[in-house]
Amino acid sequence: MITGKNMYKKNRDISAGIINPKKTFWQKIMKQRQLVYMSLPLVVYVFIFKFVPLWGWTMAFQDYKPAKHLMQQKWVGLKWFVFLFKDREFLLALRNTVCMSVISTVLGYITAIIIALLLNELKHIGLKRIIQTVSYLPHFLSWVIVTGLVSSMFSVEDGTVNNILMSLGFMKSPVLWLSEPKYFWWIIGWTYVWKEVGWNTIVYLGAITAIDPSLYEAAEIDGAGRMQKMTHITLPGIRSTVIIMMIMSAGHILDANFEMPFFLQNGMIQDVAQTVDLYVLRYGFSSFNYALATAAGIFKNVVNIAFLLFANWIAKRSGEERLI
Repeated sequence: MITGKNMYKKNRDISAGIINPKKTFWQKIMKQRQLVYMSLPLVVYVFIFKFVPLWGWTMAFQDYKPAKHLMQQKWVGLKWFVFLFKDREFLLALRNTVCMSVISTVLGYITAIIIALLLNELKHIGLKRIIQTVSYLPHFLSWVIVTGLVSSMFSVEDGTVNNILMSLGFMKSPVLWLSEPKYFWWIIGWTYVWKEVGWNTIVYLGAITAIDPSLYEAAEIDGAGRMQKMTHITLPGIRSTVIIMMIMSAGHILDANFEMPFFLQNGMIQDVAQTVDLYVLRYGFSSFNYALATAAGIFKNVVNIAFLLFANWIAKRSGEERLI
């Protein structure tokens, strides 16, 4: 005979998942089967195109020859990883990738947050919509088109930048913008800002709209100005969104833009234009050293994951929002 006390204990154990947890799990699956059916195509896509190709990572530990079967390859251990850190060209590519990525990320964050704050203070709705539309339209252009525009604007003969600066009296003769190493990283960074700042601004504007309007009303009653409201209400209100975006960007620290360095590189700026992706492309398809290219790709992904986890850990230790 089951007493009331025993029945209470059994129900408590079932709710806590102590008794028959598998049955409880499948009951939840069946209860939410519509969501499972909707997510199934995405799971299959991720499995086929993201996880199945991982078997190719074995090439990084082999002296890979395309004509041989996988089991007939010669295993060389960490030979290619050791080679990477002794190769001056790879170290230059690593430096360039990190610098371009950091410059683009920092400039992108600062400009997106500033524009979001300014648009939030803009009272004219029509002008606000026009600015938003104009700012995020470049996001829909491909990087190939953007690279062509940059190449035309910074050309020596009839480039827009040289013509404007010379007409204003800032320069007496044209500057070889795309042939000077000291300008290249900043051209990449500001081009990224021009293309993506409007799209990134939408994220912060969405976070701003979630702030309680009564906070602004109370601050206005207390005599706070616009700058004070931005400093003490708006910025703290979007802090969690900023942290999440920074964590996500940390996972792309070695994902510098591929198209612009590839199309804009030349012999005069080769030392600052070479990136890890271009290094992989060169050795994987030009030199047919698939093992070395795979090792470089593995290193890039491992570093990205490590930075993502580290940034998430820092956010957790600081008591901020996190992804994991």
